This record gives sequence, structure tokens and C-alpha cells, in this order.
Amino acid sequence: MNTLPSQINQRFAQDVEEGLSLQLKKLPSKYFYDKKGDELFVKIMHCEEYYPTDCELEILKEQSTQIIQACELPKDRINVIELGAGDGLKTRELLKALVQQRIETRYMPVDISANAVEGLVSKLKREIPQVETSGQVGDYFEILNEVNARSERAKLILFLGSTIGNMMDEVAHGFVRAIAENMKENDRLLIGFDLKKEPDIVRAAYNDKEGYTRAFNMNLLERINHELGGNFDLNKFKHYPVYNPQTGTAKSYLISLCDQEVYIEALQKTFSFEAWESIHTEISQKYSKSGIEAIAKASGLQIEQTFLDQRAYFADVLFKKLST
Repeated sequence: MNTLPSQINQRFAQDVEEGLSLQLKKLPSKYFYDKKGDELFVKIMHCEEYYPTDCELEILKEQSTQIIQACELPKDRINVIELGAGDGLKTRELLKALVQQRIETRYMPVDISANAVEGLVSKLKREIPQVETSGQVGDYFEILNEVNARSERAKLILFLGSTIGNMMDEVAHGFVRAIAENMKENDRLLIGFDLKKEPDIVRAAYNDKEGYTRAFNMNLLERINHELGGNFDLNKFKHYPVYNPQTGTAKSYLISLCDQEVYIEALQKTFSFEAWESIHTEISQKYSKSGIEAIAKASGLQIEQTFLDQRAYFADVLFKKLST
């Protein structure tokens, strides 16, 4: 018998019910990130096969000064707002460069995970005390609106780590368009894009030999068990990643290994799975130059400069708002 927590995340419960009731079942990838999920994702970022972290870290270690120069930011005071900040490993390189250039910086990491934000703010206050750091937990666009309302400082908005790739094209275009609507003439936006490359390299990144990615996906089912009173048997599911080199789309699935039924107490509902039926859990889009240009065009932005790692696996692309 599962014991439900005193407070149920109603949005989580609703999304689980909707996703598992579909003919082609799916669960939103945003629910990967609880305390255990955060810890697993940090392990993924540092595992041998997962190249995006090392590539983007290389860019920000070697080219932060050039990025800041390309931004043409005011030399007095700026706001750096990072959407989906995570552990801030790569962003620290950019913040250090801003300190070296004596640009007074207020850094606002924004994330849906309070655990991630609290840990990052505490670490940065120790490591880079020259930067005023204030974490925010909540909706990206509500927070951008609030910052616009209370501060006249120019903004550098960061959306790193190829998180943009977790969205289908139409959603990605709408997301970046919404950011652009919160930008002023002097603001800049830096987005990380994972680029198309040798398919075997991409596939390995989502199926590491240590099994961290498998555990990360399975943690979604664990969350349903712990928070919603589910009775998923993780041994009856398999993590299965695929990559389509034509579209540049990597997807992750959880595959039912047998006919089975799963009861979720919070929903008072049973869900049936056939053998080999899948739950789609994640998408990760790999981009071409034309794909990045399409995002800019759809969002009312122009590309200022593109910064690549040495292998050209990854790109940090700097955008500004088109003049009206």
C-alpha cells in the first residue's frame, strides 16, 4: 500500500493522467528534475559520452571575453538572467569574465528546481562574491516581466545547454519569440544549440555505459510511485533512446517489457500497458545552420555572432532584437 504525501502536486498528477491516457503514451521531461533527478543530470553532464557539457564549457572558458564584446553591453551595470540555470558550471566562466572587465553584474538564475537554484546561489556567493546573485524559482516569462518592470539595466539572457532542443520546432519558435517580446534594444540573448553530427556520437550521449541516462529516465516512474502512489515495477521497463539523422531528432522512450497494469493511487486509476508499448519521455533536437536561422526569423531576432567549440559539435549563438 502506497502512502501519499500530505500535499499532491496537482499539475504533476494532471499531466501524468493526460499523458498515460493517450494512445501513444508520453510523460513531460520537465518532471525528471526532483532532487534525485538533479543529481543524476549532473552525473550525466560529466560522463564520458555526454559531449554537450564539455563542448559548451570549452566555448565559455575560451571565448567569454569575445562573447561579452559582441554583446556591446553597457560598461556600468547589467542583469544576467539565466533560464534553466542548473548547476551553473558553464555560466561561472562568463561571470568571471564580466568581473575581469569590471562590469557590475546582477546574476539571476531561474529554474523550476528550488534545490538547483539554492545550491547554485550558495556556491556563487562563495566563489564569485563580486557578482550580486539572486535566485528565482518559477515561470520564466513571469520573472522576465518582473525584471523588466523593476529594472532599467540592459539584460543578457542565457538559455544554455541545448535546452532549446527539448522542444519541437513550433514550440521552440514560440518560446524564443516569447523571450524576444521581453527584450529591449540593448538586450542580448545567448542560446546553446547542439549541432548535427556523426549519429553514433549522438546515440551514445543518451545511452552512457554507466547507466546514468537510464536512471534519469526511470526516475520519472519513481517520482510517480513516491509522489502519486503509483506501483510501477521499474524492472518491467527498459530505457530506449533513438536518433534520426535526417531530422536531427533524438528521442528517449521507456518500453514496457510485458503486458501489465499500473495503478496510481492519487488518480484512482489503472493504466494498461501491452508488451513493447512505449512511453515517450524526452526529445533532444540537433540543429543545422538553417534550423537556427529559422528560429531567429520566426522570433523577430537577428544573429549577431556564433561561437563554436573546436570540433564544431556545439554552438552558442548570440541574438539581438530586430529594430522596429
